[in-house]
Amino acid sequence: MKPISPGARSRVRTVVDGAASHVLPPELHHPYPLVVRGRGVWVEQADGTTYLDAMSGGSMAATIGLGREEIAEAARAQARRVSFVHNEWLTNPEQERLAQRLIELVPDDYARVSFVTGGAEANEAALRLARSYHVERGEPGRWRVVSPAQAYHGPTFATLALTGRPGLHGPLAPYLPEMLHIPPCTSQLDPTGEQALAALDAILDEVGGETISAYYCEGVSAASLPAYTPPDRFWKGIAERAERHGFLVCFDEIVTGLGRTGSWFAEQQLPIVPDIVATAKGLGGGYAAIGAVLCTQAVYDAVAAGSGRLTLGHTWNGAPVSCAVANAVLDVLVGERLVEHVAANGPRLRDRLAEALRDVSIVRDVRGRGYLLGVEYADPRDMTAFLPPQLRAAARIDRAATERRLVTLSVQPTRDGYAGDQSLFAPAFTSTEEELSEMVERFADAVRVVDAEIGRELEGAGAPA
Repeated sequence: MKPISPGARSRVRTVVDGAASHVLPPELHHPYPLVVRGRGVWVEQADGTTYLDAMSGGSMAATIGLGREEIAEAARAQARRVSFVHNEWLTNPEQERLAQRLIELVPDDYARVSFVTGGAEANEAALRLARSYHVERGEPGRWRVVSPAQAYHGPTFATLALTGRPGLHGPLAPYLPEMLHIPPCTSQLDPTGEQALAALDAILDEVGGETISAYYCEGVSAASLPAYTPPDRFWKGIAERAERHGFLVCFDEIVTGLGRTGSWFAEQQLPIVPDIVATAKGLGGGYAAIGAVLCTQAVYDAVAAGSGRLTLGHTWNGAPVSCAVANAVLDVLVGERLVEHVAANGPRLRDRLAEALRDVSIVRDVRGRGYLLGVEYADPRDMTAFLPPQLRAAARIDRAATERRLVTLSVQPTRDGYAGDQSLFAPAFTSTEEELSEMVERFADAVRVVDAEIGRELEGAGAPA
């Protein structure tokens, strides 16, 4: 292997507030602002610069706003009582209380909850539970998993494989297990969902329905197809095929769980009841790393009647402090009726955003459920084709938003072939009307600036290819 010269090493550096950093970050050449405090939907850099956060911490986790003293107090009080117990042989009151509350909040037939430390772990735990269910019932041949290609389920090997996007796999592809994928039924490519169901039928015919363990999906998509869900006909078709072939339906509600779409879980708005649900971000509210997997009585009964064991847990699963924080987050969500607030105000926020972007030439669609909104962009020359990827519209919109001191997130999955440039808009549930108006104004201004730039660059280029 050719050594890297000292000169080359000196050019590879991450900068935080003008100084070299020893942290290994996701983007090595990206300059990282140093945030020292946050309050509500505002974050502040060390130099006093403030940003308005339209993305609940950037990753849609800080649903109840930053700097809440009651959450910090819950963590402090629990840490003083007992901060850690060995979760394989011991439990704790906060874990027991949290599990009971989650079961009571969701009226469907969920019976048990397993706690983990984040979204990817929750999805992996759900995959393991689905596999265990079939093995315990005497069907070890069920191991295959089908999922929509245009999705995102996490960065671990199993969850990255569950994400059927080779562009994200990169050099990790040789490590990823085999997963099966169907095209997403987007409003542009497959508005009825029939093509996606036909693709699933083709897979079932090819590999045999008796080999399928689960159909795994997002009920309402987040980063992959912001705020999009297939039509009811598709969900009914999935339920029919699950019943016929005996596989489970698993939902990734890492983003949508705990109120983001205006109900405790997004599945409550759909004509299907998943067997297993994974959630995370909103459970900790941006204050603790915690996730959860909920399963129906039938799934629990299969394991209980069999080996009675679920192996391969993690050190911090169900830890007292993280569960105490999650209970305090639930206290806020329930006490301030924030889920109901999101349900009532989400449509108005969506309409306000759509109106602000109404005459922007690259905006194809503004959609949303609750406080999970998505803006889809298209080539203004025909409003059907994706924007040329070399324009890097998503990155430019985020940069323009940052210049206006707004935290947002845009994505460009064009190379996957199913979606083009898109933006997410997912504010904290506690945002005031004035703050929401300011978010919309800053965001619309950023999109308009990029729209004008792209319009000039496309002039004279002719019709899209």
